[in-house]
Amino acid sequence: MKNILSSEQIALGIRRRVFEHCIKNNGAYLSQACSSAEQLAWLYNEALHLGDSIAPSIPDEFQGVPSVSNKNYKTGAGYNGPNTKDYDRLIFAPAHYALVAYATLIEVGRMSDEGLSMFNKDGSSVEIIGAEHSPGMEMHNGTLGIGLSTAAGIAYGRKLNNEKGETCVFMSDGELQEGQIWEAIQASVYYKLDNLWAIIDVNEQQVDGAMADVLDIGDINKKINSFGAKCIEIDGHDIDAMRQAKNEKHDGRPLIILARTSPYKGMDFLKTRFPRLHYVRFKSEDERNKMNKEISKELGIDPIIY
Repeated sequence: MKNILSSEQIALGIRRRVFEHCIKNNGAYLSQACSSAEQLAWLYNEALHLGDSIAPSIPDEFQGVPSVSNKNYKTGAGYNGPNTKDYDRLIFAPAHYALVAYATLIEVGRMSDEGLSMFNKDGSSVEIIGAEHSPGMEMHNGTLGIGLSTAAGIAYGRKLNNEKGETCVFMSDGELQEGQIWEAIQASVYYKLDNLWAIIDVNEQQVDGAMADVLDIGDINKKINSFGAKCIEIDGHDIDAMRQAKNEKHDGRPLIILARTSPYKGMDFLKTRFPRLHYVRFKSEDERNKMNKEISKELGIDPIIY
């Protein structure tokens, strides 16, 4: 499915949609839209070879957990198209970016905007913390460092089966504090998984504030390269830089793109909240009104009516 909009236009649409949701619902994972919008727009609009969505435009309600006796269970992977050997697979690792993922699916025409009205409602698959049944996701990764391991296993299987499709994982930098990430990189290098690649949203923020104040992980680029993967560091808001990074040769090893980003890109008003940006909820109605006015102006839209 090819969108007639540019990736830059889609990224702006993602930010606008997530911001509107935040204003109307007194809070959201807003900084994640600021930092990752270009990455997700680029992935869906350009970088990934995906088939058309095979999932319902308006998401089904939650059908229960995976079980051999649950014939109604489905993952959310269908929004990324059919799982066949020639198409790419996307593993969405940071589950708290779910609202941004849903906004992306809407902006690229894979989910109806009605689906967002189901967000965080009882019985809905459109969960605030995305799970394996949520639109665009096929397994629950938390932000627990298991997304890259999952993708590596899939990529290894695809290589054994001589499948043409690549496996991509979208990650957040907080996951790099988990040991399993480094085991996954080591294994991916050992098995020469050059059909595996990742893009990491490096916004240097996590739930308790700045990553450097919680558990500093140092020179990520140097560490990943020392493990044998091909690691490239770019401006995560520069889509042309993403295109160039993806085209870097990495024969016989996985490619990992470090996308350096700002947690208030496009919404400078959020600097007043820095570094407590993980989840934005308004402290007062006055702050809500001021944020509505200021950020709407930055995004080029009228203030949100709520």
